Amino acid sequence: MATEASGLRRPARELWQQYRSFILYQLIGVSGVLLDLVLFLLLYNGLGVHEQLATVVSTSAGITNNFLLNSFLNFRKRDGMLRRFLRFYAVGLIGIGLVAVLLLVFHTWLGVDANVVKVVSLPVVAVLQFLLNKRWSFR
Repeated sequence: MATEASGLRRPARELWQQYRSFILYQLIGVSGVLLDLVLFLLLYNGLGVHEQLATVVSTSAGITNNFLLNSFLNFRKRDGMLRRFLRFYAVGLIGIGLVAVLLLVFHTWLGVDANVVKVVSLPVVAVLQFLLNKRWSFR
């Protein structure tokens, strides 16, 4: 009977840990998105930095924020930090590239406000990066 009870608790505990990690990943992601957005708005609107450069700088800051918080608080993986950061950043570069293309198409070619393009692109990039990071950077 004790074996049955232990057997039931273990999968539930593992499921809870996966759920907790997913929720924490999302919360950390929100902090990175907010940092990215605020920095972009400051650079683009406040300082007049070109939208492409502003998005590279702001997204890089968000990526670094998310990597450090995920490494220390969520996945608690501190081995191979440089390798993990390079993988995490490579995934981030895919996000930067996607946003750059969206800005080019919607802002430069179609005249949509760069702020709108940036805000709308954030959820798309966030989902793509979560899937890639989960399978590659923190496996």
